[in-house]
Amino acid sequence: MWFLGMDIGTGGTRAVLIDEQGSIVSSASAEHAPFRTPQPGWAEQDPEDWWRAAVEAIRGALAAAPEPSQPIVGIGLTGQMHGAVLLDDSGQVLRPSLIWCDTRTQPQCDWLHAEIGYERLIELTCNPALPNFTLTKLLWVKEHEPDIFARTAHILCPKDYVRFRLTGSFAIDVQEASGTLLLDVTHRRWSTQVAAAAGIPEPWLPEVFESTDVCAFISGVAASETGLAAGTPVVAGAGDQGAGAVGMGILAPGSVSATIGTSGVVFAATANPVKDPKGRLHTFCHAVPGRWHVMGVTQSAGLSFRWLRETFFAGQEYDALTAAASAIAPGSDGLLWAPYLLGERTPHLDPEVRASFAGIHSGHGAAHFTRAVLEGVAYSLQDTFTLFAELSIPVSAIRLGGGGARGPLWRRIQAAVYGQPIEILTAEEGGAFGSALMAGVGVGHWATLDDACRASITVAERIAPDPAWIKVYKAGYQRWQKLYPALAALR
Repeated sequence: MWFLGMDIGTGGTRAVLIDEQGSIVSSASAEHAPFRTPQPGWAEQDPEDWWRAAVEAIRGALAAAPEPSQPIVGIGLTGQMHGAVLLDDSGQVLRPSLIWCDTRTQPQCDWLHAEIGYERLIELTCNPALPNFTLTKLLWVKEHEPDIFARTAHILCPKDYVRFRLTGSFAIDVQEASGTLLLDVTHRRWSTQVAAAAGIPEPWLPEVFESTDVCAFISGVAASETGLAAGTPVVAGAGDQGAGAVGMGILAPGSVSATIGTSGVVFAATANPVKDPKGRLHTFCHAVPGRWHVMGVTQSAGLSFRWLRETFFAGQEYDALTAAASAIAPGSDGLLWAPYLLGERTPHLDPEVRASFAGIHSGHGAAHFTRAVLEGVAYSLQDTFTLFAELSIPVSAIRLGGGGARGPLWRRIQAAVYGQPIEILTAEEGGAFGSALMAGVGVGHWATLDDACRASITVAERIAPDPAWIKVYKAGYQRWQKLYPALAALR
């Protein structure tokens, strides 16, 4: 038997088939149309395009699977978080979705903090209001498009809209729901107080499930479009960060991942909901029932390296740049990079601060700038580890993911900056793989997600930090921490 995992991302949808051992059978992807930016800071996508891509990816994965084919007995979903999909009472989309990177809603964040109270909101939802979160987008529609708001009957997130098209059911998982700002994260249920204060009728909200719960079944209509069998169970799944953590085995308290994509995320599993009273970390329900997670976000992690290459080293390969940077001593001879190209989330919650190189002297060459960017991104992720220590969040093992796990230099830099050994997986398959594992648990093939990950995830390499580098980077981080106050003062 096989299990299907799907990731409805920002740029496209990926479908992955895995077997009973957790090995990849086949996969396929379909691109989305680029998101629209009608005004600066706005970002919108058409949910119908996600459905088109989902059908294409599912059919592609089925076509690519080897013979003899096996029955698909369970399906799991993941995808971009926080997007707001508004449907009328017949299930029709009322407007394009405001997606995660839409930042128009700061006035709605300010209103929520004034209406409910900053500390009270954290008490109720474990998080402050941020423009990324779903509720702030709903409040924007309520204020600026009251006719659309008045016709609303259902609210979904992106992957859950695709589930609706697959099954006809309105459902969401606790991990994804944590990012709406409408969930009582501590008790894993909708917050009646926040919904009432914001004027969001609770009947609009989908039913909440644990990530591995079977919550729906493939409909006959969807079966004819996708090639899946009608009646196939669909589990609740999780948002992209939650499913990605499952795919990397970040399940038990103490386990941590540091993933560098366009942004950077440090993700830690916890036994209890840890609330940062200052709201610098996100606290969400984990995809594992009865567990939670915290995460800090660097807005421009891999983006910093891409920006450097495209701006100053066009046509050069990343590997060539890092090879040259490896000849530079740790600390980049005093050159520092503050990676605030898009402002910063953790720990500053400052969308206005901007990036900078500091400490440039005449002895610096091109390779120094590359190494300084790699180090500056690692320092920024270390800010989250500093908060973990402040809040007594345990860190016993760190696994690297994304682009930051692929280059040997960036691996060594991260190990030394974090001051901990790091692990690299044999294969990092991402959120679609994690959601396929959830499907396997949901239909009873594995008893728990812990069992599924033990069966399917292998560590390929453990890298101990260089003691000499640790000393250099400890001093370097202390210098680097002075950059944010100086840059913030320039506004």
